[in-house]
Parts: sequence; C-alpha cells; structure tokens
Amino acid sequence: MASSEEALEQLQKLRLSIDNIDNALIHILAERFRLTQSVGELKATYNLPAADPQREAKQIARLREMAQSARLNPDFAEKFLNFIITEVIQHHKAIAEQKDQR
Repeated sequence: MASSEEALEQLQKLRLSIDNIDNALIHILAERFRLTQSVGELKATYNLPAADPQREAKQIARLREMAQSARLNPDFAEKFLNFIITEVIQHHKAIAEQKDQR
C-alpha cells in the first residue's frame, strides 16, 4: 500500500495530466469554432440556413458511435455535441444578422 506522500505525488501527476488534456481541449475547441465561423460566413453569404438538422443528426450518430468505441458514455457525448451545436447555430445566426445589416 502506498504512503500518503506517495498517494499525494501520484494525485499531483494525475492532475497534471488532466490539466494538459484540458489545455488541449480548449485549443481544439478554439480551432473548431474558428472553422465554424468560416462555415457561418459562407452560409450567410449564400443565404443558407444557420442550422442543418440532417448534418446534426449524422454528427450525433457518428459521435455516439465513437463514444461507445472509446468507452465514453454516448449520452454524455451527445449532450456535449448538442451544447456545441447550439452555440454554433447562435454564432451563425449572429453572422447572418450582421451581413443583413450591411
């Protein structure tokens, strides 16, 4: 059995790894939103709808399958993607409104 000091050391290492993953997640999300910004601008330019329910359904199904393979709760993965999709749609609507005001 590990001593308290060894346990605290291990805890610190685990937390450092978690912090590194959190950093990567933030950078990946930032890049994703940069790309969806471009999608929103393209949609606004060509008067395409902000939401694409067929694409969203495909993405959710794909993400649930990936989550299952990764042994991550698919319901959690779907909630996470839905949160992102909702934010992206809001951004796309705002971009379209800005284009309309010009």
